[in-house]
Amino acid sequence: MAGHDPDAPALFDIGGLAPPTPTTDVSRLTDASPRPVPAFMDLEGPRYAYMFGFLQADGHLASGTGHKGRLCVEINVRDIAILRGFQQLTPYNSSITERVRSTNFAARHHSAVWTLCDREARAKVNDLGLPYGRKSKRITPPRAEFSRRDYLRGIIDADGSLGYTGQGLPFVSLTTASAPVGAYLCRYAKAVTGTARRIGRNARDGVYNVVYTKEAAVQLAAHLYYPDCPSLARKSTAAASLASWERPATMRVRPPGRRWKPWEDLTLLSSEDTTAAAAELGRSEASCSVRLWRLKTGQVRRHEDLPPSP
Repeated sequence: MAGHDPDAPALFDIGGLAPPTPTTDVSRLTDASPRPVPAFMDLEGPRYAYMFGFLQADGHLASGTGHKGRLCVEINVRDIAILRGFQQLTPYNSSITERVRSTNFAARHHSAVWTLCDREARAKVNDLGLPYGRKSKRITPPRAEFSRRDYLRGIIDADGSLGYTGQGLPFVSLTTASAPVGAYLCRYAKAVTGTARRIGRNARDGVYNVVYTKEAAVQLAAHLYYPDCPSLARKSTAAASLASWERPATMRVRPPGRRWKPWEDLTLLSSEDTTAAAAELGRSEASCSVRLWRLKTGQVRRHEDLPPSP
């Protein structure tokens, strides 16, 4: 499990989980009803919290010579409505352009780019936690107060996915190189769904893949994608489709994981018969065999090898 800075309690403070009041159109992030205008990037507001999460995951803050620099987001042109929403939320001059180019994934990729150059605006988002330059491993949840589920939805809209697997199972997933962001999602999702996840870097590319399936995915999607929330329209539609899923009667419910205790490891190591140890411990023989192999090969540390508790 990724650790966190004990001097920054706000980083993993998931806060209350009460539903916020819907404030914005699904695709445009704006509405026509009059309301007080919040300060730019006030993260306690759902629209700015969502926008900031999206910018952290999919934006790029570049510095130039002198006071020059820019903040930009490039996405598929099909999602251009979200960039128009960002533009309307930003009280500084910005532009949206389109371009077509070849990429590693497609010979013809049509994208939309939102660009903001104002120095004051860049300083604001930088202070809130969007670093200049390469930032995928350095982003963290905001340390100031923020609308938590709107922020996480922005992260998932940019770097996550949701829908149905090839086997027809609902899922919500996030791929991130940031340990704090991955751990924060795990903490928050456990409070919402009761489902625990442990994160570890993918051996191939060093990123974290956090996945929720079945009932946990349905609950998490319904919580994050509430009615009229700011989001990508296609992902809001995908989230809504998960609500109709019901577990087939033939699909058994897997019980929650049971952690191994030190005395169970000692019992297993001292036993010459895995079958007898399984009966004594109230565990399956397969579980005991795997645990014994991991203990003997050093994949898990034995109790006597662990440092003493403080």
